Amino acid sequence: MDAMKNEENWTGAIYPLVSHQRGTFFPLRGAVLTWSVIFALGASAQAPQVDFNRDIRPVLAERCFQCHGPDANQRKAELRLDVEADAKKKVIVAGKPDESAIIARISSTDPDERMPHVESRKPPLTPAQIELFRAWIAQGAKWSQHWAFVPVAAPALPAVSSPGWPANGIDHFVLARLDAEGLRPSPEADRATLLRRASFDLIGLPPTLAELDAFVTDTSPDAYESAIDGLMASPHYGERMA
Repeated sequence: MDAMKNEENWTGAIYPLVSHQRGTFFPLRGAVLTWSVIFALGASAQAPQVDFNRDIRPVLAERCFQCHGPDANQRKAELRLDVEADAKKKVIVAGKPDESAIIARISSTDPDERMPHVESRKPPLTPAQIELFRAWIAQGAKWSQHWAFVPVAAPALPAVSSPGWPANGIDHFVLARLDAEGLRPSPEADRATLLRRASFDLIGLPPTLAELDAFVTDTSPDAYESAIDGLMASPHYGERMA
């Protein structure tokens, strides 16, 4: 299994990136996706650590902010869960999930006590989400600024079993995840397969025989980049991404 080479139906991304693996090129579906892969794989390859922006904030926004967010007209109990100081003053005790009121409320079996309240028409948190909150609080309830306002910084490259395999930084994170799962990279795809994947991914159509022949016989170092440029210049690319 090679996450960099397998075609995935990623949504919401527009611009493909290129990963160079031993002279073969693999498309990713966007800069946002690339950084997501790096941070997600980096986190999973290390000790499990709950990340506020990745694991906690989305649940708060979806299930809690309607009644405990920035809208003063909708706010209940004068509690804001979108403000760290307010949340930690009233319902979160860092390092002590069993003493945190938020845990008692989201895990309660009493409909009148459980949050989100039934009147909000929001479903209860799942057991997995509740455990994430417990783990996050136990780990210190570290709050993070919204990711949109955090300067991008390159993470440290993880140690991998085969240091000679990665051809770039992204490959380190892919191999680290494979190592963690006890898997090995699959063999590299041939050039015809790569072009077919890129073509279906970007324009939703297979490459023509002429395009395949041209790519397979193109030995220039930027052959893949040129093929991607051609696909993105096609009217079919706009149709595919519309």
